[in-house]
Amino acid sequence: MSRPSGAIPHHIAVVMDGNGRWATRRFLPRVAGHKQGVESLRRCVKACAARGVGVLTVFAFSSENWNRPADEVSGLMELMVMALGREVPRLLEDGVRLHFVGARGGLSEKIANGIAKAEQATAHNTKLVLNVCFNYGGRWDIAHAAQQLALKGEPITEESLNRALALAHVPDPDLFIRTGGEQRLSNFLLWQSAYSELFFSDRLWPEFDEAALDEAIAAFHGRERRFGKTSAQLAPPGARAQEAA
Repeated sequence: MSRPSGAIPHHIAVVMDGNGRWATRRFLPRVAGHKQGVESLRRCVKACAARGVGVLTVFAFSSENWNRPADEVSGLMELMVMALGREVPRLLEDGVRLHFVGARGGLSEKIANGIAKAEQATAHNTKLVLNVCFNYGGRWDIAHAAQQLALKGEPITEESLNRALALAHVPDPDLFIRTGGEQRLSNFLLWQSAYSELFFSDRLWPEFDEAALDEAIAAFHGRERRFGKTSAQLAPPGARAQEAA
């Protein structure tokens, strides 16, 4: 029998996949799917906060997404500017702290300034931490952390790398969700997801609702998280004594 470590994962990470396909199936431009994806993210943030999740980390724009068609990339940048202006007041009201993760050097000044202002405005919120990975890649994250340690002359160890990574301010994800039917990590949180429970949903991201989130959490609840140990080692002392008898 599995022995889950708590019904609600403290940290959920999500690859929000399927926005473009959702739009294409409706004969809409792909950016319309990304706009609908923002609505789904708002719904997911509220649902996570209501269920007691402490951290939600989402993959909004990868470092590889720059290779997409120019009109789609441009639309995504415009959507980011719009979302920053519209969503921050709602996040403030809901007690959500916004934290952007990723390289900021390639972003426009308008977006970079908007990100900084949004983080500052929500810095004192405590109900939920929302990490938005934007212009992010897991390999970039590890390489950047190693570079920072090397510049400081610090030894590169698992512990020092862990402290230098972009998500050092939160625990590693307990549950990793990918929507859209694909079953791969796609360069997302490669280091941090070493012991995450993986859940793949066939729903496209704009269709991922509270029921789908609850399905993923229920699956997490049924997992046995051993972290390299055996099932017997995880059992309470009394249960181990009974099994031995």
